[in-house]
Amino acid sequence: MSGDAARASRQFGEGPLSRSAARVYTLLVVELLLLLACLPGLVPLVLLESDASNIPLYAACALPLGPALSAALYALHHQRPDLTDLRPAAAFRRGYRANLAGVLWIWVPLLALLTVVAVNLAHLDVAGVPRWWAVPLVGVAALAALVGANALVITSLFAFRARDVARLALHFAVRAPGVGIGTALVLVAGAAVTAVTSEAVLALAGSVCALSLLRVAAPMVDTIRKEFTA
Repeated sequence: MSGDAARASRQFGEGPLSRSAARVYTLLVVELLLLLACLPGLVPLVLLESDASNIPLYAACALPLGPALSAALYALHHQRPDLTDLRPAAAFRRGYRANLAGVLWIWVPLLALLTVVAVNLAHLDVAGVPRWWAVPLVGVAALAALVGANALVITSLFAFRARDVARLALHFAVRAPGVGIGTALVLVAGAAVTAVTSEAVLALAGSVCALSLLRVAAPMVDTIRKEFTA
């Protein structure tokens, strides 16, 4: 009788409907925890006026996003397909604690660089530089965002030193253009949602964005696991 019950439990937890339910449940839990982790920055961010003078404040409000997004990536990567054995909250907390220091080494310089670029773009006339300077500045920001996204995924899923994470992130930005294109599409979609609606709407889809980023980075993750880990 116990053997029949065990088989029934496995069948319940491993079917297509159960896997879909497990995915939805995991996304909902991760979304809630992501919002809670970002709340210290999200509340003032929503209250700020859309003005170029507030760009440094936008960056400060985005500081909690890096560790929270890293924890979401970790939790989604380690999710269990079995509906009877789901622990997304525990995985999120574990990823947050384990990756906090490593993520900040990447996230803070990335935000600082993007802030400098954004401020310069917003004040080209004041700086007295030609308008075409906007093109290389946008290029620098785009490259930094793509490499930063790679680095965020790598440091969320692997235990490498910060300089090795940076090297791998830059390496795969060149070696795996498909990953870069997919990441760019995710970032552009997020920027479009923010522009059309607000930061709050994008935050409500945070777990879906994290899952999308994880999916497009899958070839990079698989290659790193095979070639750079024992």
